[in-house]
Parts: sequence; structure tokens; C-alpha cells
Amino acid sequence: MVRGKTQMKRIENATSRQVTFSKRRNGLLKKAFELSVLCDAEVSLIIFSPKGKLYEFASSNMQDTIERYLRHTKDRVSSKPVSEENMQHLKYEAANMMKKIEQLEASKRKLLGEGIGSCSIEELQQIEQQLEKSVKCIRARKTQVFKEQIELLKQKEKALAAENEKLSQKWGSHENEVWSNKNQESGRGDEESSPSSEVETQLFIGLPCSSRK
Repeated sequence: MVRGKTQMKRIENATSRQVTFSKRRNGLLKKAFELSVLCDAEVSLIIFSPKGKLYEFASSNMQDTIERYLRHTKDRVSSKPVSEENMQHLKYEAANMMKKIEQLEASKRKLLGEGIGSCSIEELQQIEQQLEKSVKCIRARKTQVFKEQIELLKQKEKALAAENEKLSQKWGSHENEVWSNKNQESGRGDEESSPSSEVETQLFIGLPCSSRK
């Protein structure tokens, strides 16, 4: 059966209009997805239904794509709208940053045990898991620091033992040298105190000679 050409005008029947919207919306989202995959393109699609319901698709981050679009289109508008656009963008970024800071502060307070009265069971379990993970990391680092300090003390102990051995050997050699010098000086003193004397003796045999008158 050959389909007739669809007339480009508003569908008056509400039911037919809703059915056509659903079909065309799904087809458009599918085409956007296929375009992003097949052509490696950055695609973002935003659809609002007649009742104001939002449908969107983004091959990457939707906000990043919108900011990229604004950067590419700012050269095509006048300087005044650009300034206003930049101001709006800065306000948006500031508000987004403040929101993130508030979230971080709230998370910090919860980790410290403050403001947890309104937390659900799931949130409390998540906080407990985060604390357990933090404690494990702290204990592991503490153990590592202890091991490093013990190893450093062992190295210092070895160095002191080696230095003590060197000093002991040096002192023993010096003591032996002093003792040897004392023995040598004592030997020379004994020789000087008892010198050997030589005595010459003449032996005469016979009568003593008498002088002639």
C-alpha cells in the first residue's frame, strides 16, 4: 500500500497529534544517536512536548555542548548582546560553583557527624562506607610511616655500630703502642743503672825483684 504525502500543517485531532509526536520524537532521537555514532559527531537534541515535557539527547555533556554553541555564535551578534551573554554565563557559572561548594560543605559536615538527622538509611550507609575507606587509607599510610621510621632507625644503628667498632680498634692499637713504648723505656733504664766494669789483673810468679846495691 502506497503511503500518501503528509501535509505540513497542524494535526487537528489531539489523539492523532500525540501519536504522531511520539513516533516522530522517537525517530528523531534515533537519528541523532545514529549520527553521533556513525559520524563521530557531537550531537545534542532538546524537545519539549505540547504539554511542556522535556526530552533530550546528548552524545556528550549537554551543558558543555550548549557552552560550545554559545562560544561559536557570539561572533555573529552585536557587542552589547555578547556582553550581556557573557554576564549571564558568568552568573550561571558563579551560581553553579556556589552550589558545588555548598554540596561539598554539606558532605564535609556529614562526614564529621553533623547534620545527619535528615539523612536516609542509604545516605548513612554511604557516609559509613566513605569513613571506613578513609580510615583504611589512613591506617595504611600510618603503617607505611612506621615501617620507614623503623628502617631509618636500623640504618642509624648499623652506622653507630660500625663507628663504635672503628673507635674500639683505633683505641686498642693506641693502647698497644703506649704499652710497647713503656716496655722499651723500662729496658733502657735497667741497662743504665747496672753498667758492666772490666778489671785488669796481672799475675807475677817468682820472688820479687830486689834492687842492686
